[in-house]
Amino acid sequence: MSIRSRGAVAVLLAGAVAAGVTTLTACSSEDSAAVSSSSPSHAAASEDRKGSLALPAPTGEYAVGRDSLHLVDKGRRDPWAPKAGDRELMASMYYPAQKGTGKPAPYMSTEGAQAFLKQMKLETPAAKVLSGTRTHTYTDAKPESGKFPLVVFSPGFKTPGATLTGLAEDLTSRGYVVAVVDHAYEAAGVDFPGKGILPCTACGKVGPTSFQPAAEGRAKDLSFALDQLIGSTSPWKHAGMIDKDRVGMAGHSLGGASTAATMAQDPRVRAGVNMDGPFIDSGSKSGLSGRPFLMLGTKADHSPGSEDKTWDAAWKKLEGWKRWATVAGADHFAFTDLAPLAGQLGGDDPKGLPGERAAEITRDYVGAFFDEQLCGKDEPLLDGPGKANPEVTFQHASARDAKGSSGTPSRP
Repeated sequence: MSIRSRGAVAVLLAGAVAAGVTTLTACSSEDSAAVSSSSPSHAAASEDRKGSLALPAPTGEYAVGRDSLHLVDKGRRDPWAPKAGDRELMASMYYPAQKGTGKPAPYMSTEGAQAFLKQMKLETPAAKVLSGTRTHTYTDAKPESGKFPLVVFSPGFKTPGATLTGLAEDLTSRGYVVAVVDHAYEAAGVDFPGKGILPCTACGKVGPTSFQPAAEGRAKDLSFALDQLIGSTSPWKHAGMIDKDRVGMAGHSLGGASTAATMAQDPRVRAGVNMDGPFIDSGSKSGLSGRPFLMLGTKADHSPGSEDKTWDAAWKKLEGWKRWATVAGADHFAFTDLAPLAGQLGGDDPKGLPGERAAEITRDYVGAFFDEQLCGKDEPLLDGPGKANPEVTFQHASARDAKGSSGTPSRP
């Protein structure tokens, strides 16, 4: 199922990274930190870090800046660790930046990578390799001028938001502000100010009978994050970049379920994407008041009539523009950075979808969806099956039929 902690990609990553530790440790996170502090230019930094794992290059015109934002909801106690006090979130804020400014940003800390891999029961000696992954993001980068749509990301259960970095980078490069939200005590590997790396207290507590409360809790998190980001007194120093009338949301696994749950209660979210996560029953609000929604999942687990019956139920309830696309050969983690990173280490499943291709498909379809729904661009990619993407199947109806039954895409 979609909330499982391990999948083929994750297992392959474990073996491939463990095998590659000897040759790749030289480009570990310590080396990346040294580059960040001493490199005179982006070109030199990239050259010095040559040979390490690297995220796919963004396709847009903008450079990518990143800040970290600590959010505390003083109106709620943490549902997983009530004694810890108020509910806390970390938001990695990606924004269009001026080229040539800032310092190369790390993927994640070695300590964070070690905690994540240990939680996933993977090889912890690979932590330096994973943390040393080369990003295309820069800290302290000067923001571009103008207003940009906001897209909020929520990661899968047990999985830190860092694993959505590649998708966040690409969307930002295309002209979006992206907030990747980490939810306290729901993943290992996330550093919180004053507390360090929190344990995954929720791990082992979320199952078929407790999944809905977990998604509903995250929906409260995400609405609170929106309060902070687009409210009148935002704590983010670049909040003026956000076009408050163009807000989207996307998530992987539990994050995908939480996206739909948030939209059901929060009309500020104009468009959403569920990447291979189940849906919860939001009652009469499940139709999302006609707002557009993209369902993007694995063909094996999320085709009509497959194991996860919530997709069939959700499809029938969605009232607006909608697409149900499945990707052949994709694993549950194919929509995250784990796919291309495993591929770089020779860990592609010969019977499955190559990691680089998985990243490309995810980037293209999620980007096209938000370009169409938040920016008013006509995206033929969403019209139906195409020769350029034979792995992608549009379920239930051709695009022409879908447009006829669901209405034309919404425009800003």
